[in-house]
Amino acid sequence: MSVTVDAALAQSFGLTNDEYGTVLSIMGRTPSLTELGIFSVMWSEHCSYKSSRLHLKTLPTKAPWVIHGPGENAGVVDIGEGLAAVFKMESHNHPSFIEPYQGAATGVGGILRDVFTMGARPVANLNALRFGDPREADTCRVVNGVVRGIGGYGNCVGVPTVGGEVNFHRAYNGNPLVNAMTVGIAAQDRIFLSAAAGVGNPVVYVGSKTGRDGIHGATMSSAEFDEELSSKRPTVQVGDPFTEKLLIEACLELMATDAVIAIQDMGAAGLTSSAVEMASKGNVGIELDLDHVPQRETNMTAYEMMLSESQERMLMVLRPDRTEEARRIFEKWELDFAVIGVLTDTGNITVRHKGVVEADIPLGPLADQAPLYDRPIQPVAKAAVLEVPDSPVSLEEALKILVASPDLASRAWIWNQYDSTVGGQTIKRPGGADAAIVRVEGTNKALALTTDCTPRYGQADAYCGGAQAVVEAWRNITATGATPLAVTDNLNFGSPENPRIMGQFVEAIKGMGEACRALDFPVVSGNVSLYNETRSENGQAVAIQPTPAIGGLGVLEDASKAVGLALPEEGEILLVGETAGELGQSLWLREVCGREEGAPPKIDLQAERRNGDFVRSHILDGSITACHDVSDGGLLITVAEMAMAGHHGCELAPAPQGTKSHAFWFGEDQARYVVVTRKSDVLIQEAQRTGVPMFHLGVIKGDRIKIGTEMNCDLVTLRTLHEAFLPHLMGETE
Repeated sequence: MSVTVDAALAQSFGLTNDEYGTVLSIMGRTPSLTELGIFSVMWSEHCSYKSSRLHLKTLPTKAPWVIHGPGENAGVVDIGEGLAAVFKMESHNHPSFIEPYQGAATGVGGILRDVFTMGARPVANLNALRFGDPREADTCRVVNGVVRGIGGYGNCVGVPTVGGEVNFHRAYNGNPLVNAMTVGIAAQDRIFLSAAAGVGNPVVYVGSKTGRDGIHGATMSSAEFDEELSSKRPTVQVGDPFTEKLLIEACLELMATDAVIAIQDMGAAGLTSSAVEMASKGNVGIELDLDHVPQRETNMTAYEMMLSESQERMLMVLRPDRTEEARRIFEKWELDFAVIGVLTDTGNITVRHKGVVEADIPLGPLADQAPLYDRPIQPVAKAAVLEVPDSPVSLEEALKILVASPDLASRAWIWNQYDSTVGGQTIKRPGGADAAIVRVEGTNKALALTTDCTPRYGQADAYCGGAQAVVEAWRNITATGATPLAVTDNLNFGSPENPRIMGQFVEAIKGMGEACRALDFPVVSGNVSLYNETRSENGQAVAIQPTPAIGGLGVLEDASKAVGLALPEEGEILLVGETAGELGQSLWLREVCGREEGAPPKIDLQAERRNGDFVRSHILDGSITACHDVSDGGLLITVAEMAMAGHHGCELAPAPQGTKSHAFWFGEDQARYVVVTRKSDVLIQEAQRTGVPMFHLGVIKGDRIKIGTEMNCDLVTLRTLHEAFLPHLMGETE
């Protein structure tokens, strides 16, 4: 059955009338169905970043230790001794609502390929997850599927899942966020890039066979969510982690030879994006003969093969004299290997199927004339500073409410489904430190890894939300003793066609950029996920909270110096940083008072740098034996988490005079750390000398948390409350 290609079909593929007009101008004729499909996916928001790339250019991306920044499959930074860390974070949001298990699993598979396609062996996975209101019936389905999908894929492929974060909020009802991050290690002189080179060189397809799953997945990810989209299960790919494991080993074995000229994974838009990106980056043409594409379904059309997002597939340009050697490697690993094309000097992507030219598109205009929008921006009013309210409950009652709340409850139910130690290099597992610590095999070094974002801050003040996500990642790495090096980001927002949403996006980028510059913490890779919206009962679009998730990476020269957050058997507890007792947008305000209002805590980038550098230097000289940054829930939650992790209690001094006790203990002021030391006098003197604010909180003692005469809470009760939420949500308690 023939399909009429016209403006109406183009619109159904996600192209506007103006964009379709540009296609007609480029082609000088009506495109074929396959050509229209290629334009639609390459010009989708997901692939072209047409609403965001104007603003992404303002982010800092360079530093002496940055080897490759944005533009490659993943970012690459120098970690010394001739080694590089390769890392990136990407989203798989809409698929994870439609089919949570496969959506999350294939999100993990895709980000793994982004890393090992550059020649790096993956050593760690992390994630950043946002789910809807836990009181909604569908939230349990999504949480269960996503967590099992992440664990099922990562565990089977043999890469440890070492860290992450989870939030719950009604803004994510119907539109969860699944952001997956992978980190790999490579030799600096064996980094592989995607730019094709050498007219006449063979184009080789390796991995799994092509099926009909995932067709138009990129365009689905570039549209707001509605009932029609949520029914599109065929646009969700199906993953096979065992094949991915074989693909990793085969690719790395081949990369140890000199056979590979360029390599690209088939991610969003599959064969189309990989072929177009490789050829356009190399300023060459590419000709594909789809008759040679390994297929697992019969009678597949050129359109289907070019747009399929079947998983575990790679595209390579090889040296002609090494093709048979490469074939032997992939056949040894029982993977498909097929020469499906050749590089040309035409400057076009030409697609043949059964002797017919199904597509012939000039690559230059396909890339250069891709839409670039400077969308209208509506400045978003920032929430006013909140006057500190009185507390309706005691400190102990508030603490119990908070440790049991969705955003602060134990994540053990999740962590226990992930293999965090496979590979034998994990030093600090989930919950053991502010950042995961993974040893760099064969060295004394370790990487510190984290994902961070506080969406409720961004909802109240997008600039602050962007900056705070960066500084919290920096603090979490610093709190282990590691030196922060660089970030990857995953910018999750609503529709860019809404000026208010674009206002949030631009302000968040500004906040991120300023924080990254102040902390020498450049952005080396990332992903933008827009149109994260659902339709409400009255038909209005409801956007998620602004969620600029940050994946941070740091390095420890001596892994043995890393510290965790658990209270040790003895020591004095100190607070680094100033406390004003800001309760706006705090979890105390939301969970205890039922209010979501006020300005988020202020960000002081100078204080962040000063306080963090002080803490790190004294972790490395052995003065600080445990450390935890102060974030969600404030100071008392920080101490309680340290006490529960270490199974040791403490006796704390009351809040300073003139300060409201609940504001001191639950305010979420930034640039703060709780540290443990046996050298408090020395540390306090050094803090005074360097201008670092420090407060003597108390001492480690007993099995309870005591605050003067105000509070006396036993750890057993706290831990029981802390561990109840997720098992109860998942129906695993009586």
